[in-house]
Amino acid sequence: MAQIEIALKDMMLLDGAIGAAVVDYTSGMSLGAVSASKSLDVEVAAAGNTDLIRAKMRTIELLGLDQEIEDVLITLGGQYHVIRPTRSHRSRGLFLYLAIDRSRGNLALARHRLKAIEEDLEV
Repeated sequence: MAQIEIALKDMMLLDGAIGAAVVDYTSGMSLGAVSASKSLDVEVAAAGNTDLIRAKMRTIELLGLDQEIEDVLITLGGQYHVIRPTRSHRSRGLFLYLAIDRSRGNLALARHRLKAIEEDLEV
């Protein structure tokens, strides 16, 4: 679990970070979550995003595409929500979830940082 805590702390170090989670998308359970805002229930967001990831993976399979999701971006009026499924054999079946404030965060940096966190994550 120390790896998950490190990943969450790394995500929350990003400028504008509102909330972060590491989620098992097969069960929908959050393995760890943290929020810097009372207005964002990270546990609810993690569960809801599980359905989104499952649906997109199912669609990719139905289309016969030989590709994997790098990340999913949800753009809201004041926030970005970035979802990055893990692809390494050490942490397969999980996704990283990060919500950032659009006015303070840097989307390109967030995506780059999530990729690095995913590559280092071992569960």
